[in-house]
Amino acid sequence: MRFSSDEIAAALATVRAALPPTPQYRWPLIEQALGAEVWIKHENHTPVGAFKVRGGLTYFEELRRTQPEVRQVISATRGNHGQSVGFAARRHGLQATIVVPHGNSVEKNAAMRALGVELVEHGEDFQAASDHAAALASEHGLHRIPSFHRELVRGVATAYVEFFEATKAADGAPDVLFVPIGLGSGFAGAAAARAYCGVSTRLVGVVSAHADASLQSWRSGMLVESPANTRLADGMACRLPVADAMAVVRAEAEDVVAITDDEVAAAMRLLYTATHNVAEGAGAAALAAAMQQRRFWAGQRIGVALTGGNVDAPLFAEVLAG
Repeated sequence: MRFSSDEIAAALATVRAALPPTPQYRWPLIEQALGAEVWIKHENHTPVGAFKVRGGLTYFEELRRTQPEVRQVISATRGNHGQSVGFAARRHGLQATIVVPHGNSVEKNAAMRALGVELVEHGEDFQAASDHAAALASEHGLHRIPSFHRELVRGVATAYVEFFEATKAADGAPDVLFVPIGLGSGFAGAAAARAYCGVSTRLVGVVSAHADASLQSWRSGMLVESPANTRLADGMACRLPVADAMAVVRAEAEDVVAITDDEVAAAMRLLYTATHNVAEGAGAAALAAAMQQRRFWAGQRIGVALTGGNVDAPLFAEVLAG
């Protein structure tokens, strides 16, 4: 998935009109734990607590330009994409309906409703919710926003442009960047940013070992459906990958690794004790992978995307208790 320099520059302008760049920090206790120089990109510091907000901004700007007649949109989510849709829809005066599976994060649901979203609960996992959103879009004539789309990727790429430009200015971009994979917009955005910034950082995709359809698809060269049973990394709980996203992963990934919920929990605890930042499961997945793979990257420069901090308080308390 390629973008021109003008397209990325326009995305940066769109995103910066709504939110400032998020920081990237080195934390001594994280570096001590990994035995390497570690830069963490804090996308948990956006107005919705996750990187997804960027894609919604660029998607809606393009939607208003090309389809100004659209007044109502619908999408499916486990939470952060839905907040992105709600945030951007409110800025443009549109009504958004979001379908979530039963048992979805209580606090993510509340955050979406606070943004003016009409929430519909359906199905037992993301794929069932997505299928229902498609049916509702057809039945009621709503504009359906997919969870992976070129315009979403263009916005998400701005996070990694910020990251690469900042680290380049601090003695050079990292040797490797770990990026969580749900439906793939984050990884595709990182790849687009790498090309735009002209850096040679290797990209390692991260999936949940309990929702590893993307890993199986990457290995086999074809789309593989697999159960999504992760308890902690709900933002990565996808049982059917997107073909366009997997094409990017196959073309751009140095490797794809799987991390368990126990490894995610350990990374969430380390992020809290070492930085006092709260990470949701998917948000801590990149650090979990860096911890798992640290023997391969000892003494090198590592980048980690902390993609979101939207974890329900009772679950986070349970994780901290160990």
